[in-house]
Amino acid sequence: MTYSNTPPTNCFYSDYDSSCRLNVNGSAQEQTFIENLIVESIEIYGQNIYYLPRTYVNRDTILNEVENSRFTQALTVRAYVNNVDGWEGQGELLSKFGVRIEDKTTFIFSRKKFKQKVDDNSTLNVEGRPNEGDLIWFPATKHLFEIKFVEAERPFYQLGKGYVWECRCEIFEYSDEELDTGVAEIDAIETAFANAIKLIMDPGGVGNFTVGEEVVGNLHTATATTTLSSGAVTTPSITDGGEFYNPLILPSVTFSAPPPGGTTATGTAVVSASGIVTGITLTHPGSGYAAAPTITIAPSPRDNRAEVKSWNSSTRELQIINRTGTFNTAETIKGLTSGALWSPFSYNTLNNTNTDDTIDQNYTFEEADDDIIDFTEGNPFGHIGQITDTTI
Repeated sequence: MTYSNTPPTNCFYSDYDSSCRLNVNGSAQEQTFIENLIVESIEIYGQNIYYLPRTYVNRDTILNEVENSRFTQALTVRAYVNNVDGWEGQGELLSKFGVRIEDKTTFIFSRKKFKQKVDDNSTLNVEGRPNEGDLIWFPATKHLFEIKFVEAERPFYQLGKGYVWECRCEIFEYSDEELDTGVAEIDAIETAFANAIKLIMDPGGVGNFTVGEEVVGNLHTATATTTLSSGAVTTPSITDGGEFYNPLILPSVTFSAPPPGGTTATGTAVVSASGIVTGITLTHPGSGYAAAPTITIAPSPRDNRAEVKSWNSSTRELQIINRTGTFNTAETIKGLTSGALWSPFSYNTLNNTNTDDTIDQNYTFEEADDDIIDFTEGNPFGHIGQITDTTI
């Protein structure tokens, strides 16, 4: 390194930066040296964990609260667990609502490694650092923690720089978040604890649903038919225009394939400003068809969706989680992976069928309150205005 000024004879060259200014907080070389030592220490004494970035689905901007969240990534990174005698916190507490677990711990990340493994490979709500609200899966004990606070100043600017993130965490309390990380042990938490309802399906359905697949109803889905001319598709006819489609984001249109040797027809949907499919424009009529192909128009954005928790073909019982709405007995539910098609016969949105949730009593309360309050009365709390009471 070349200096324009001669440094004092009692100082090292590393005490000065490239502009010959005295570096009182340590040189870049010293900072890099300390950082490398910290990285190596965490690699030796730390453990592999999964970092789960949070994606906001619905957020209350007035109260600044996150109503629904989704976790779709699980990124491996090395972390030092800052506990030697077990978890911190108050541990297991017996309350009038049952046993409450308040285990806490602190995970320490190298800033350099966190950037390489997490920040560069995901979109964080606040870039450049771990985020409060993100999750950490600790495979050694199979615990899922939520980051409650990120300490950025410990140790306090050693040689003028921060090298680690200290994440103070608590056991995560699951509340119907979507966990689709691709790591089976993590995603199983959602399957076990998410609010689930049971649908009894009508006889005569086709196919079998598969666990984990997405199902969608067709209450608002458009439908169409077509005819053939010399083995090619003619102009399709809309039999139901559906509703709530976005005219700026056209739904996909799929034609069934012809016998081997033929060419599959293609087309695009025409959507009105009111969100109704008014026609299908053929982009290729196809060839080699022996019978009129079926046309599938993508579901409406307003159609209900859910995820399959379990399916019993003998009893026709479908358990679903992550519902976006309530399925109607007048619609057909389709498995987007299996292609199964069944119509609901009955369902109960208050009865949580999750066998791991023994506390849920929504349906019980709904049944019991009819014996306490008669909602057909004008004033259930007194005699004024009661038409069923004897007039005095």
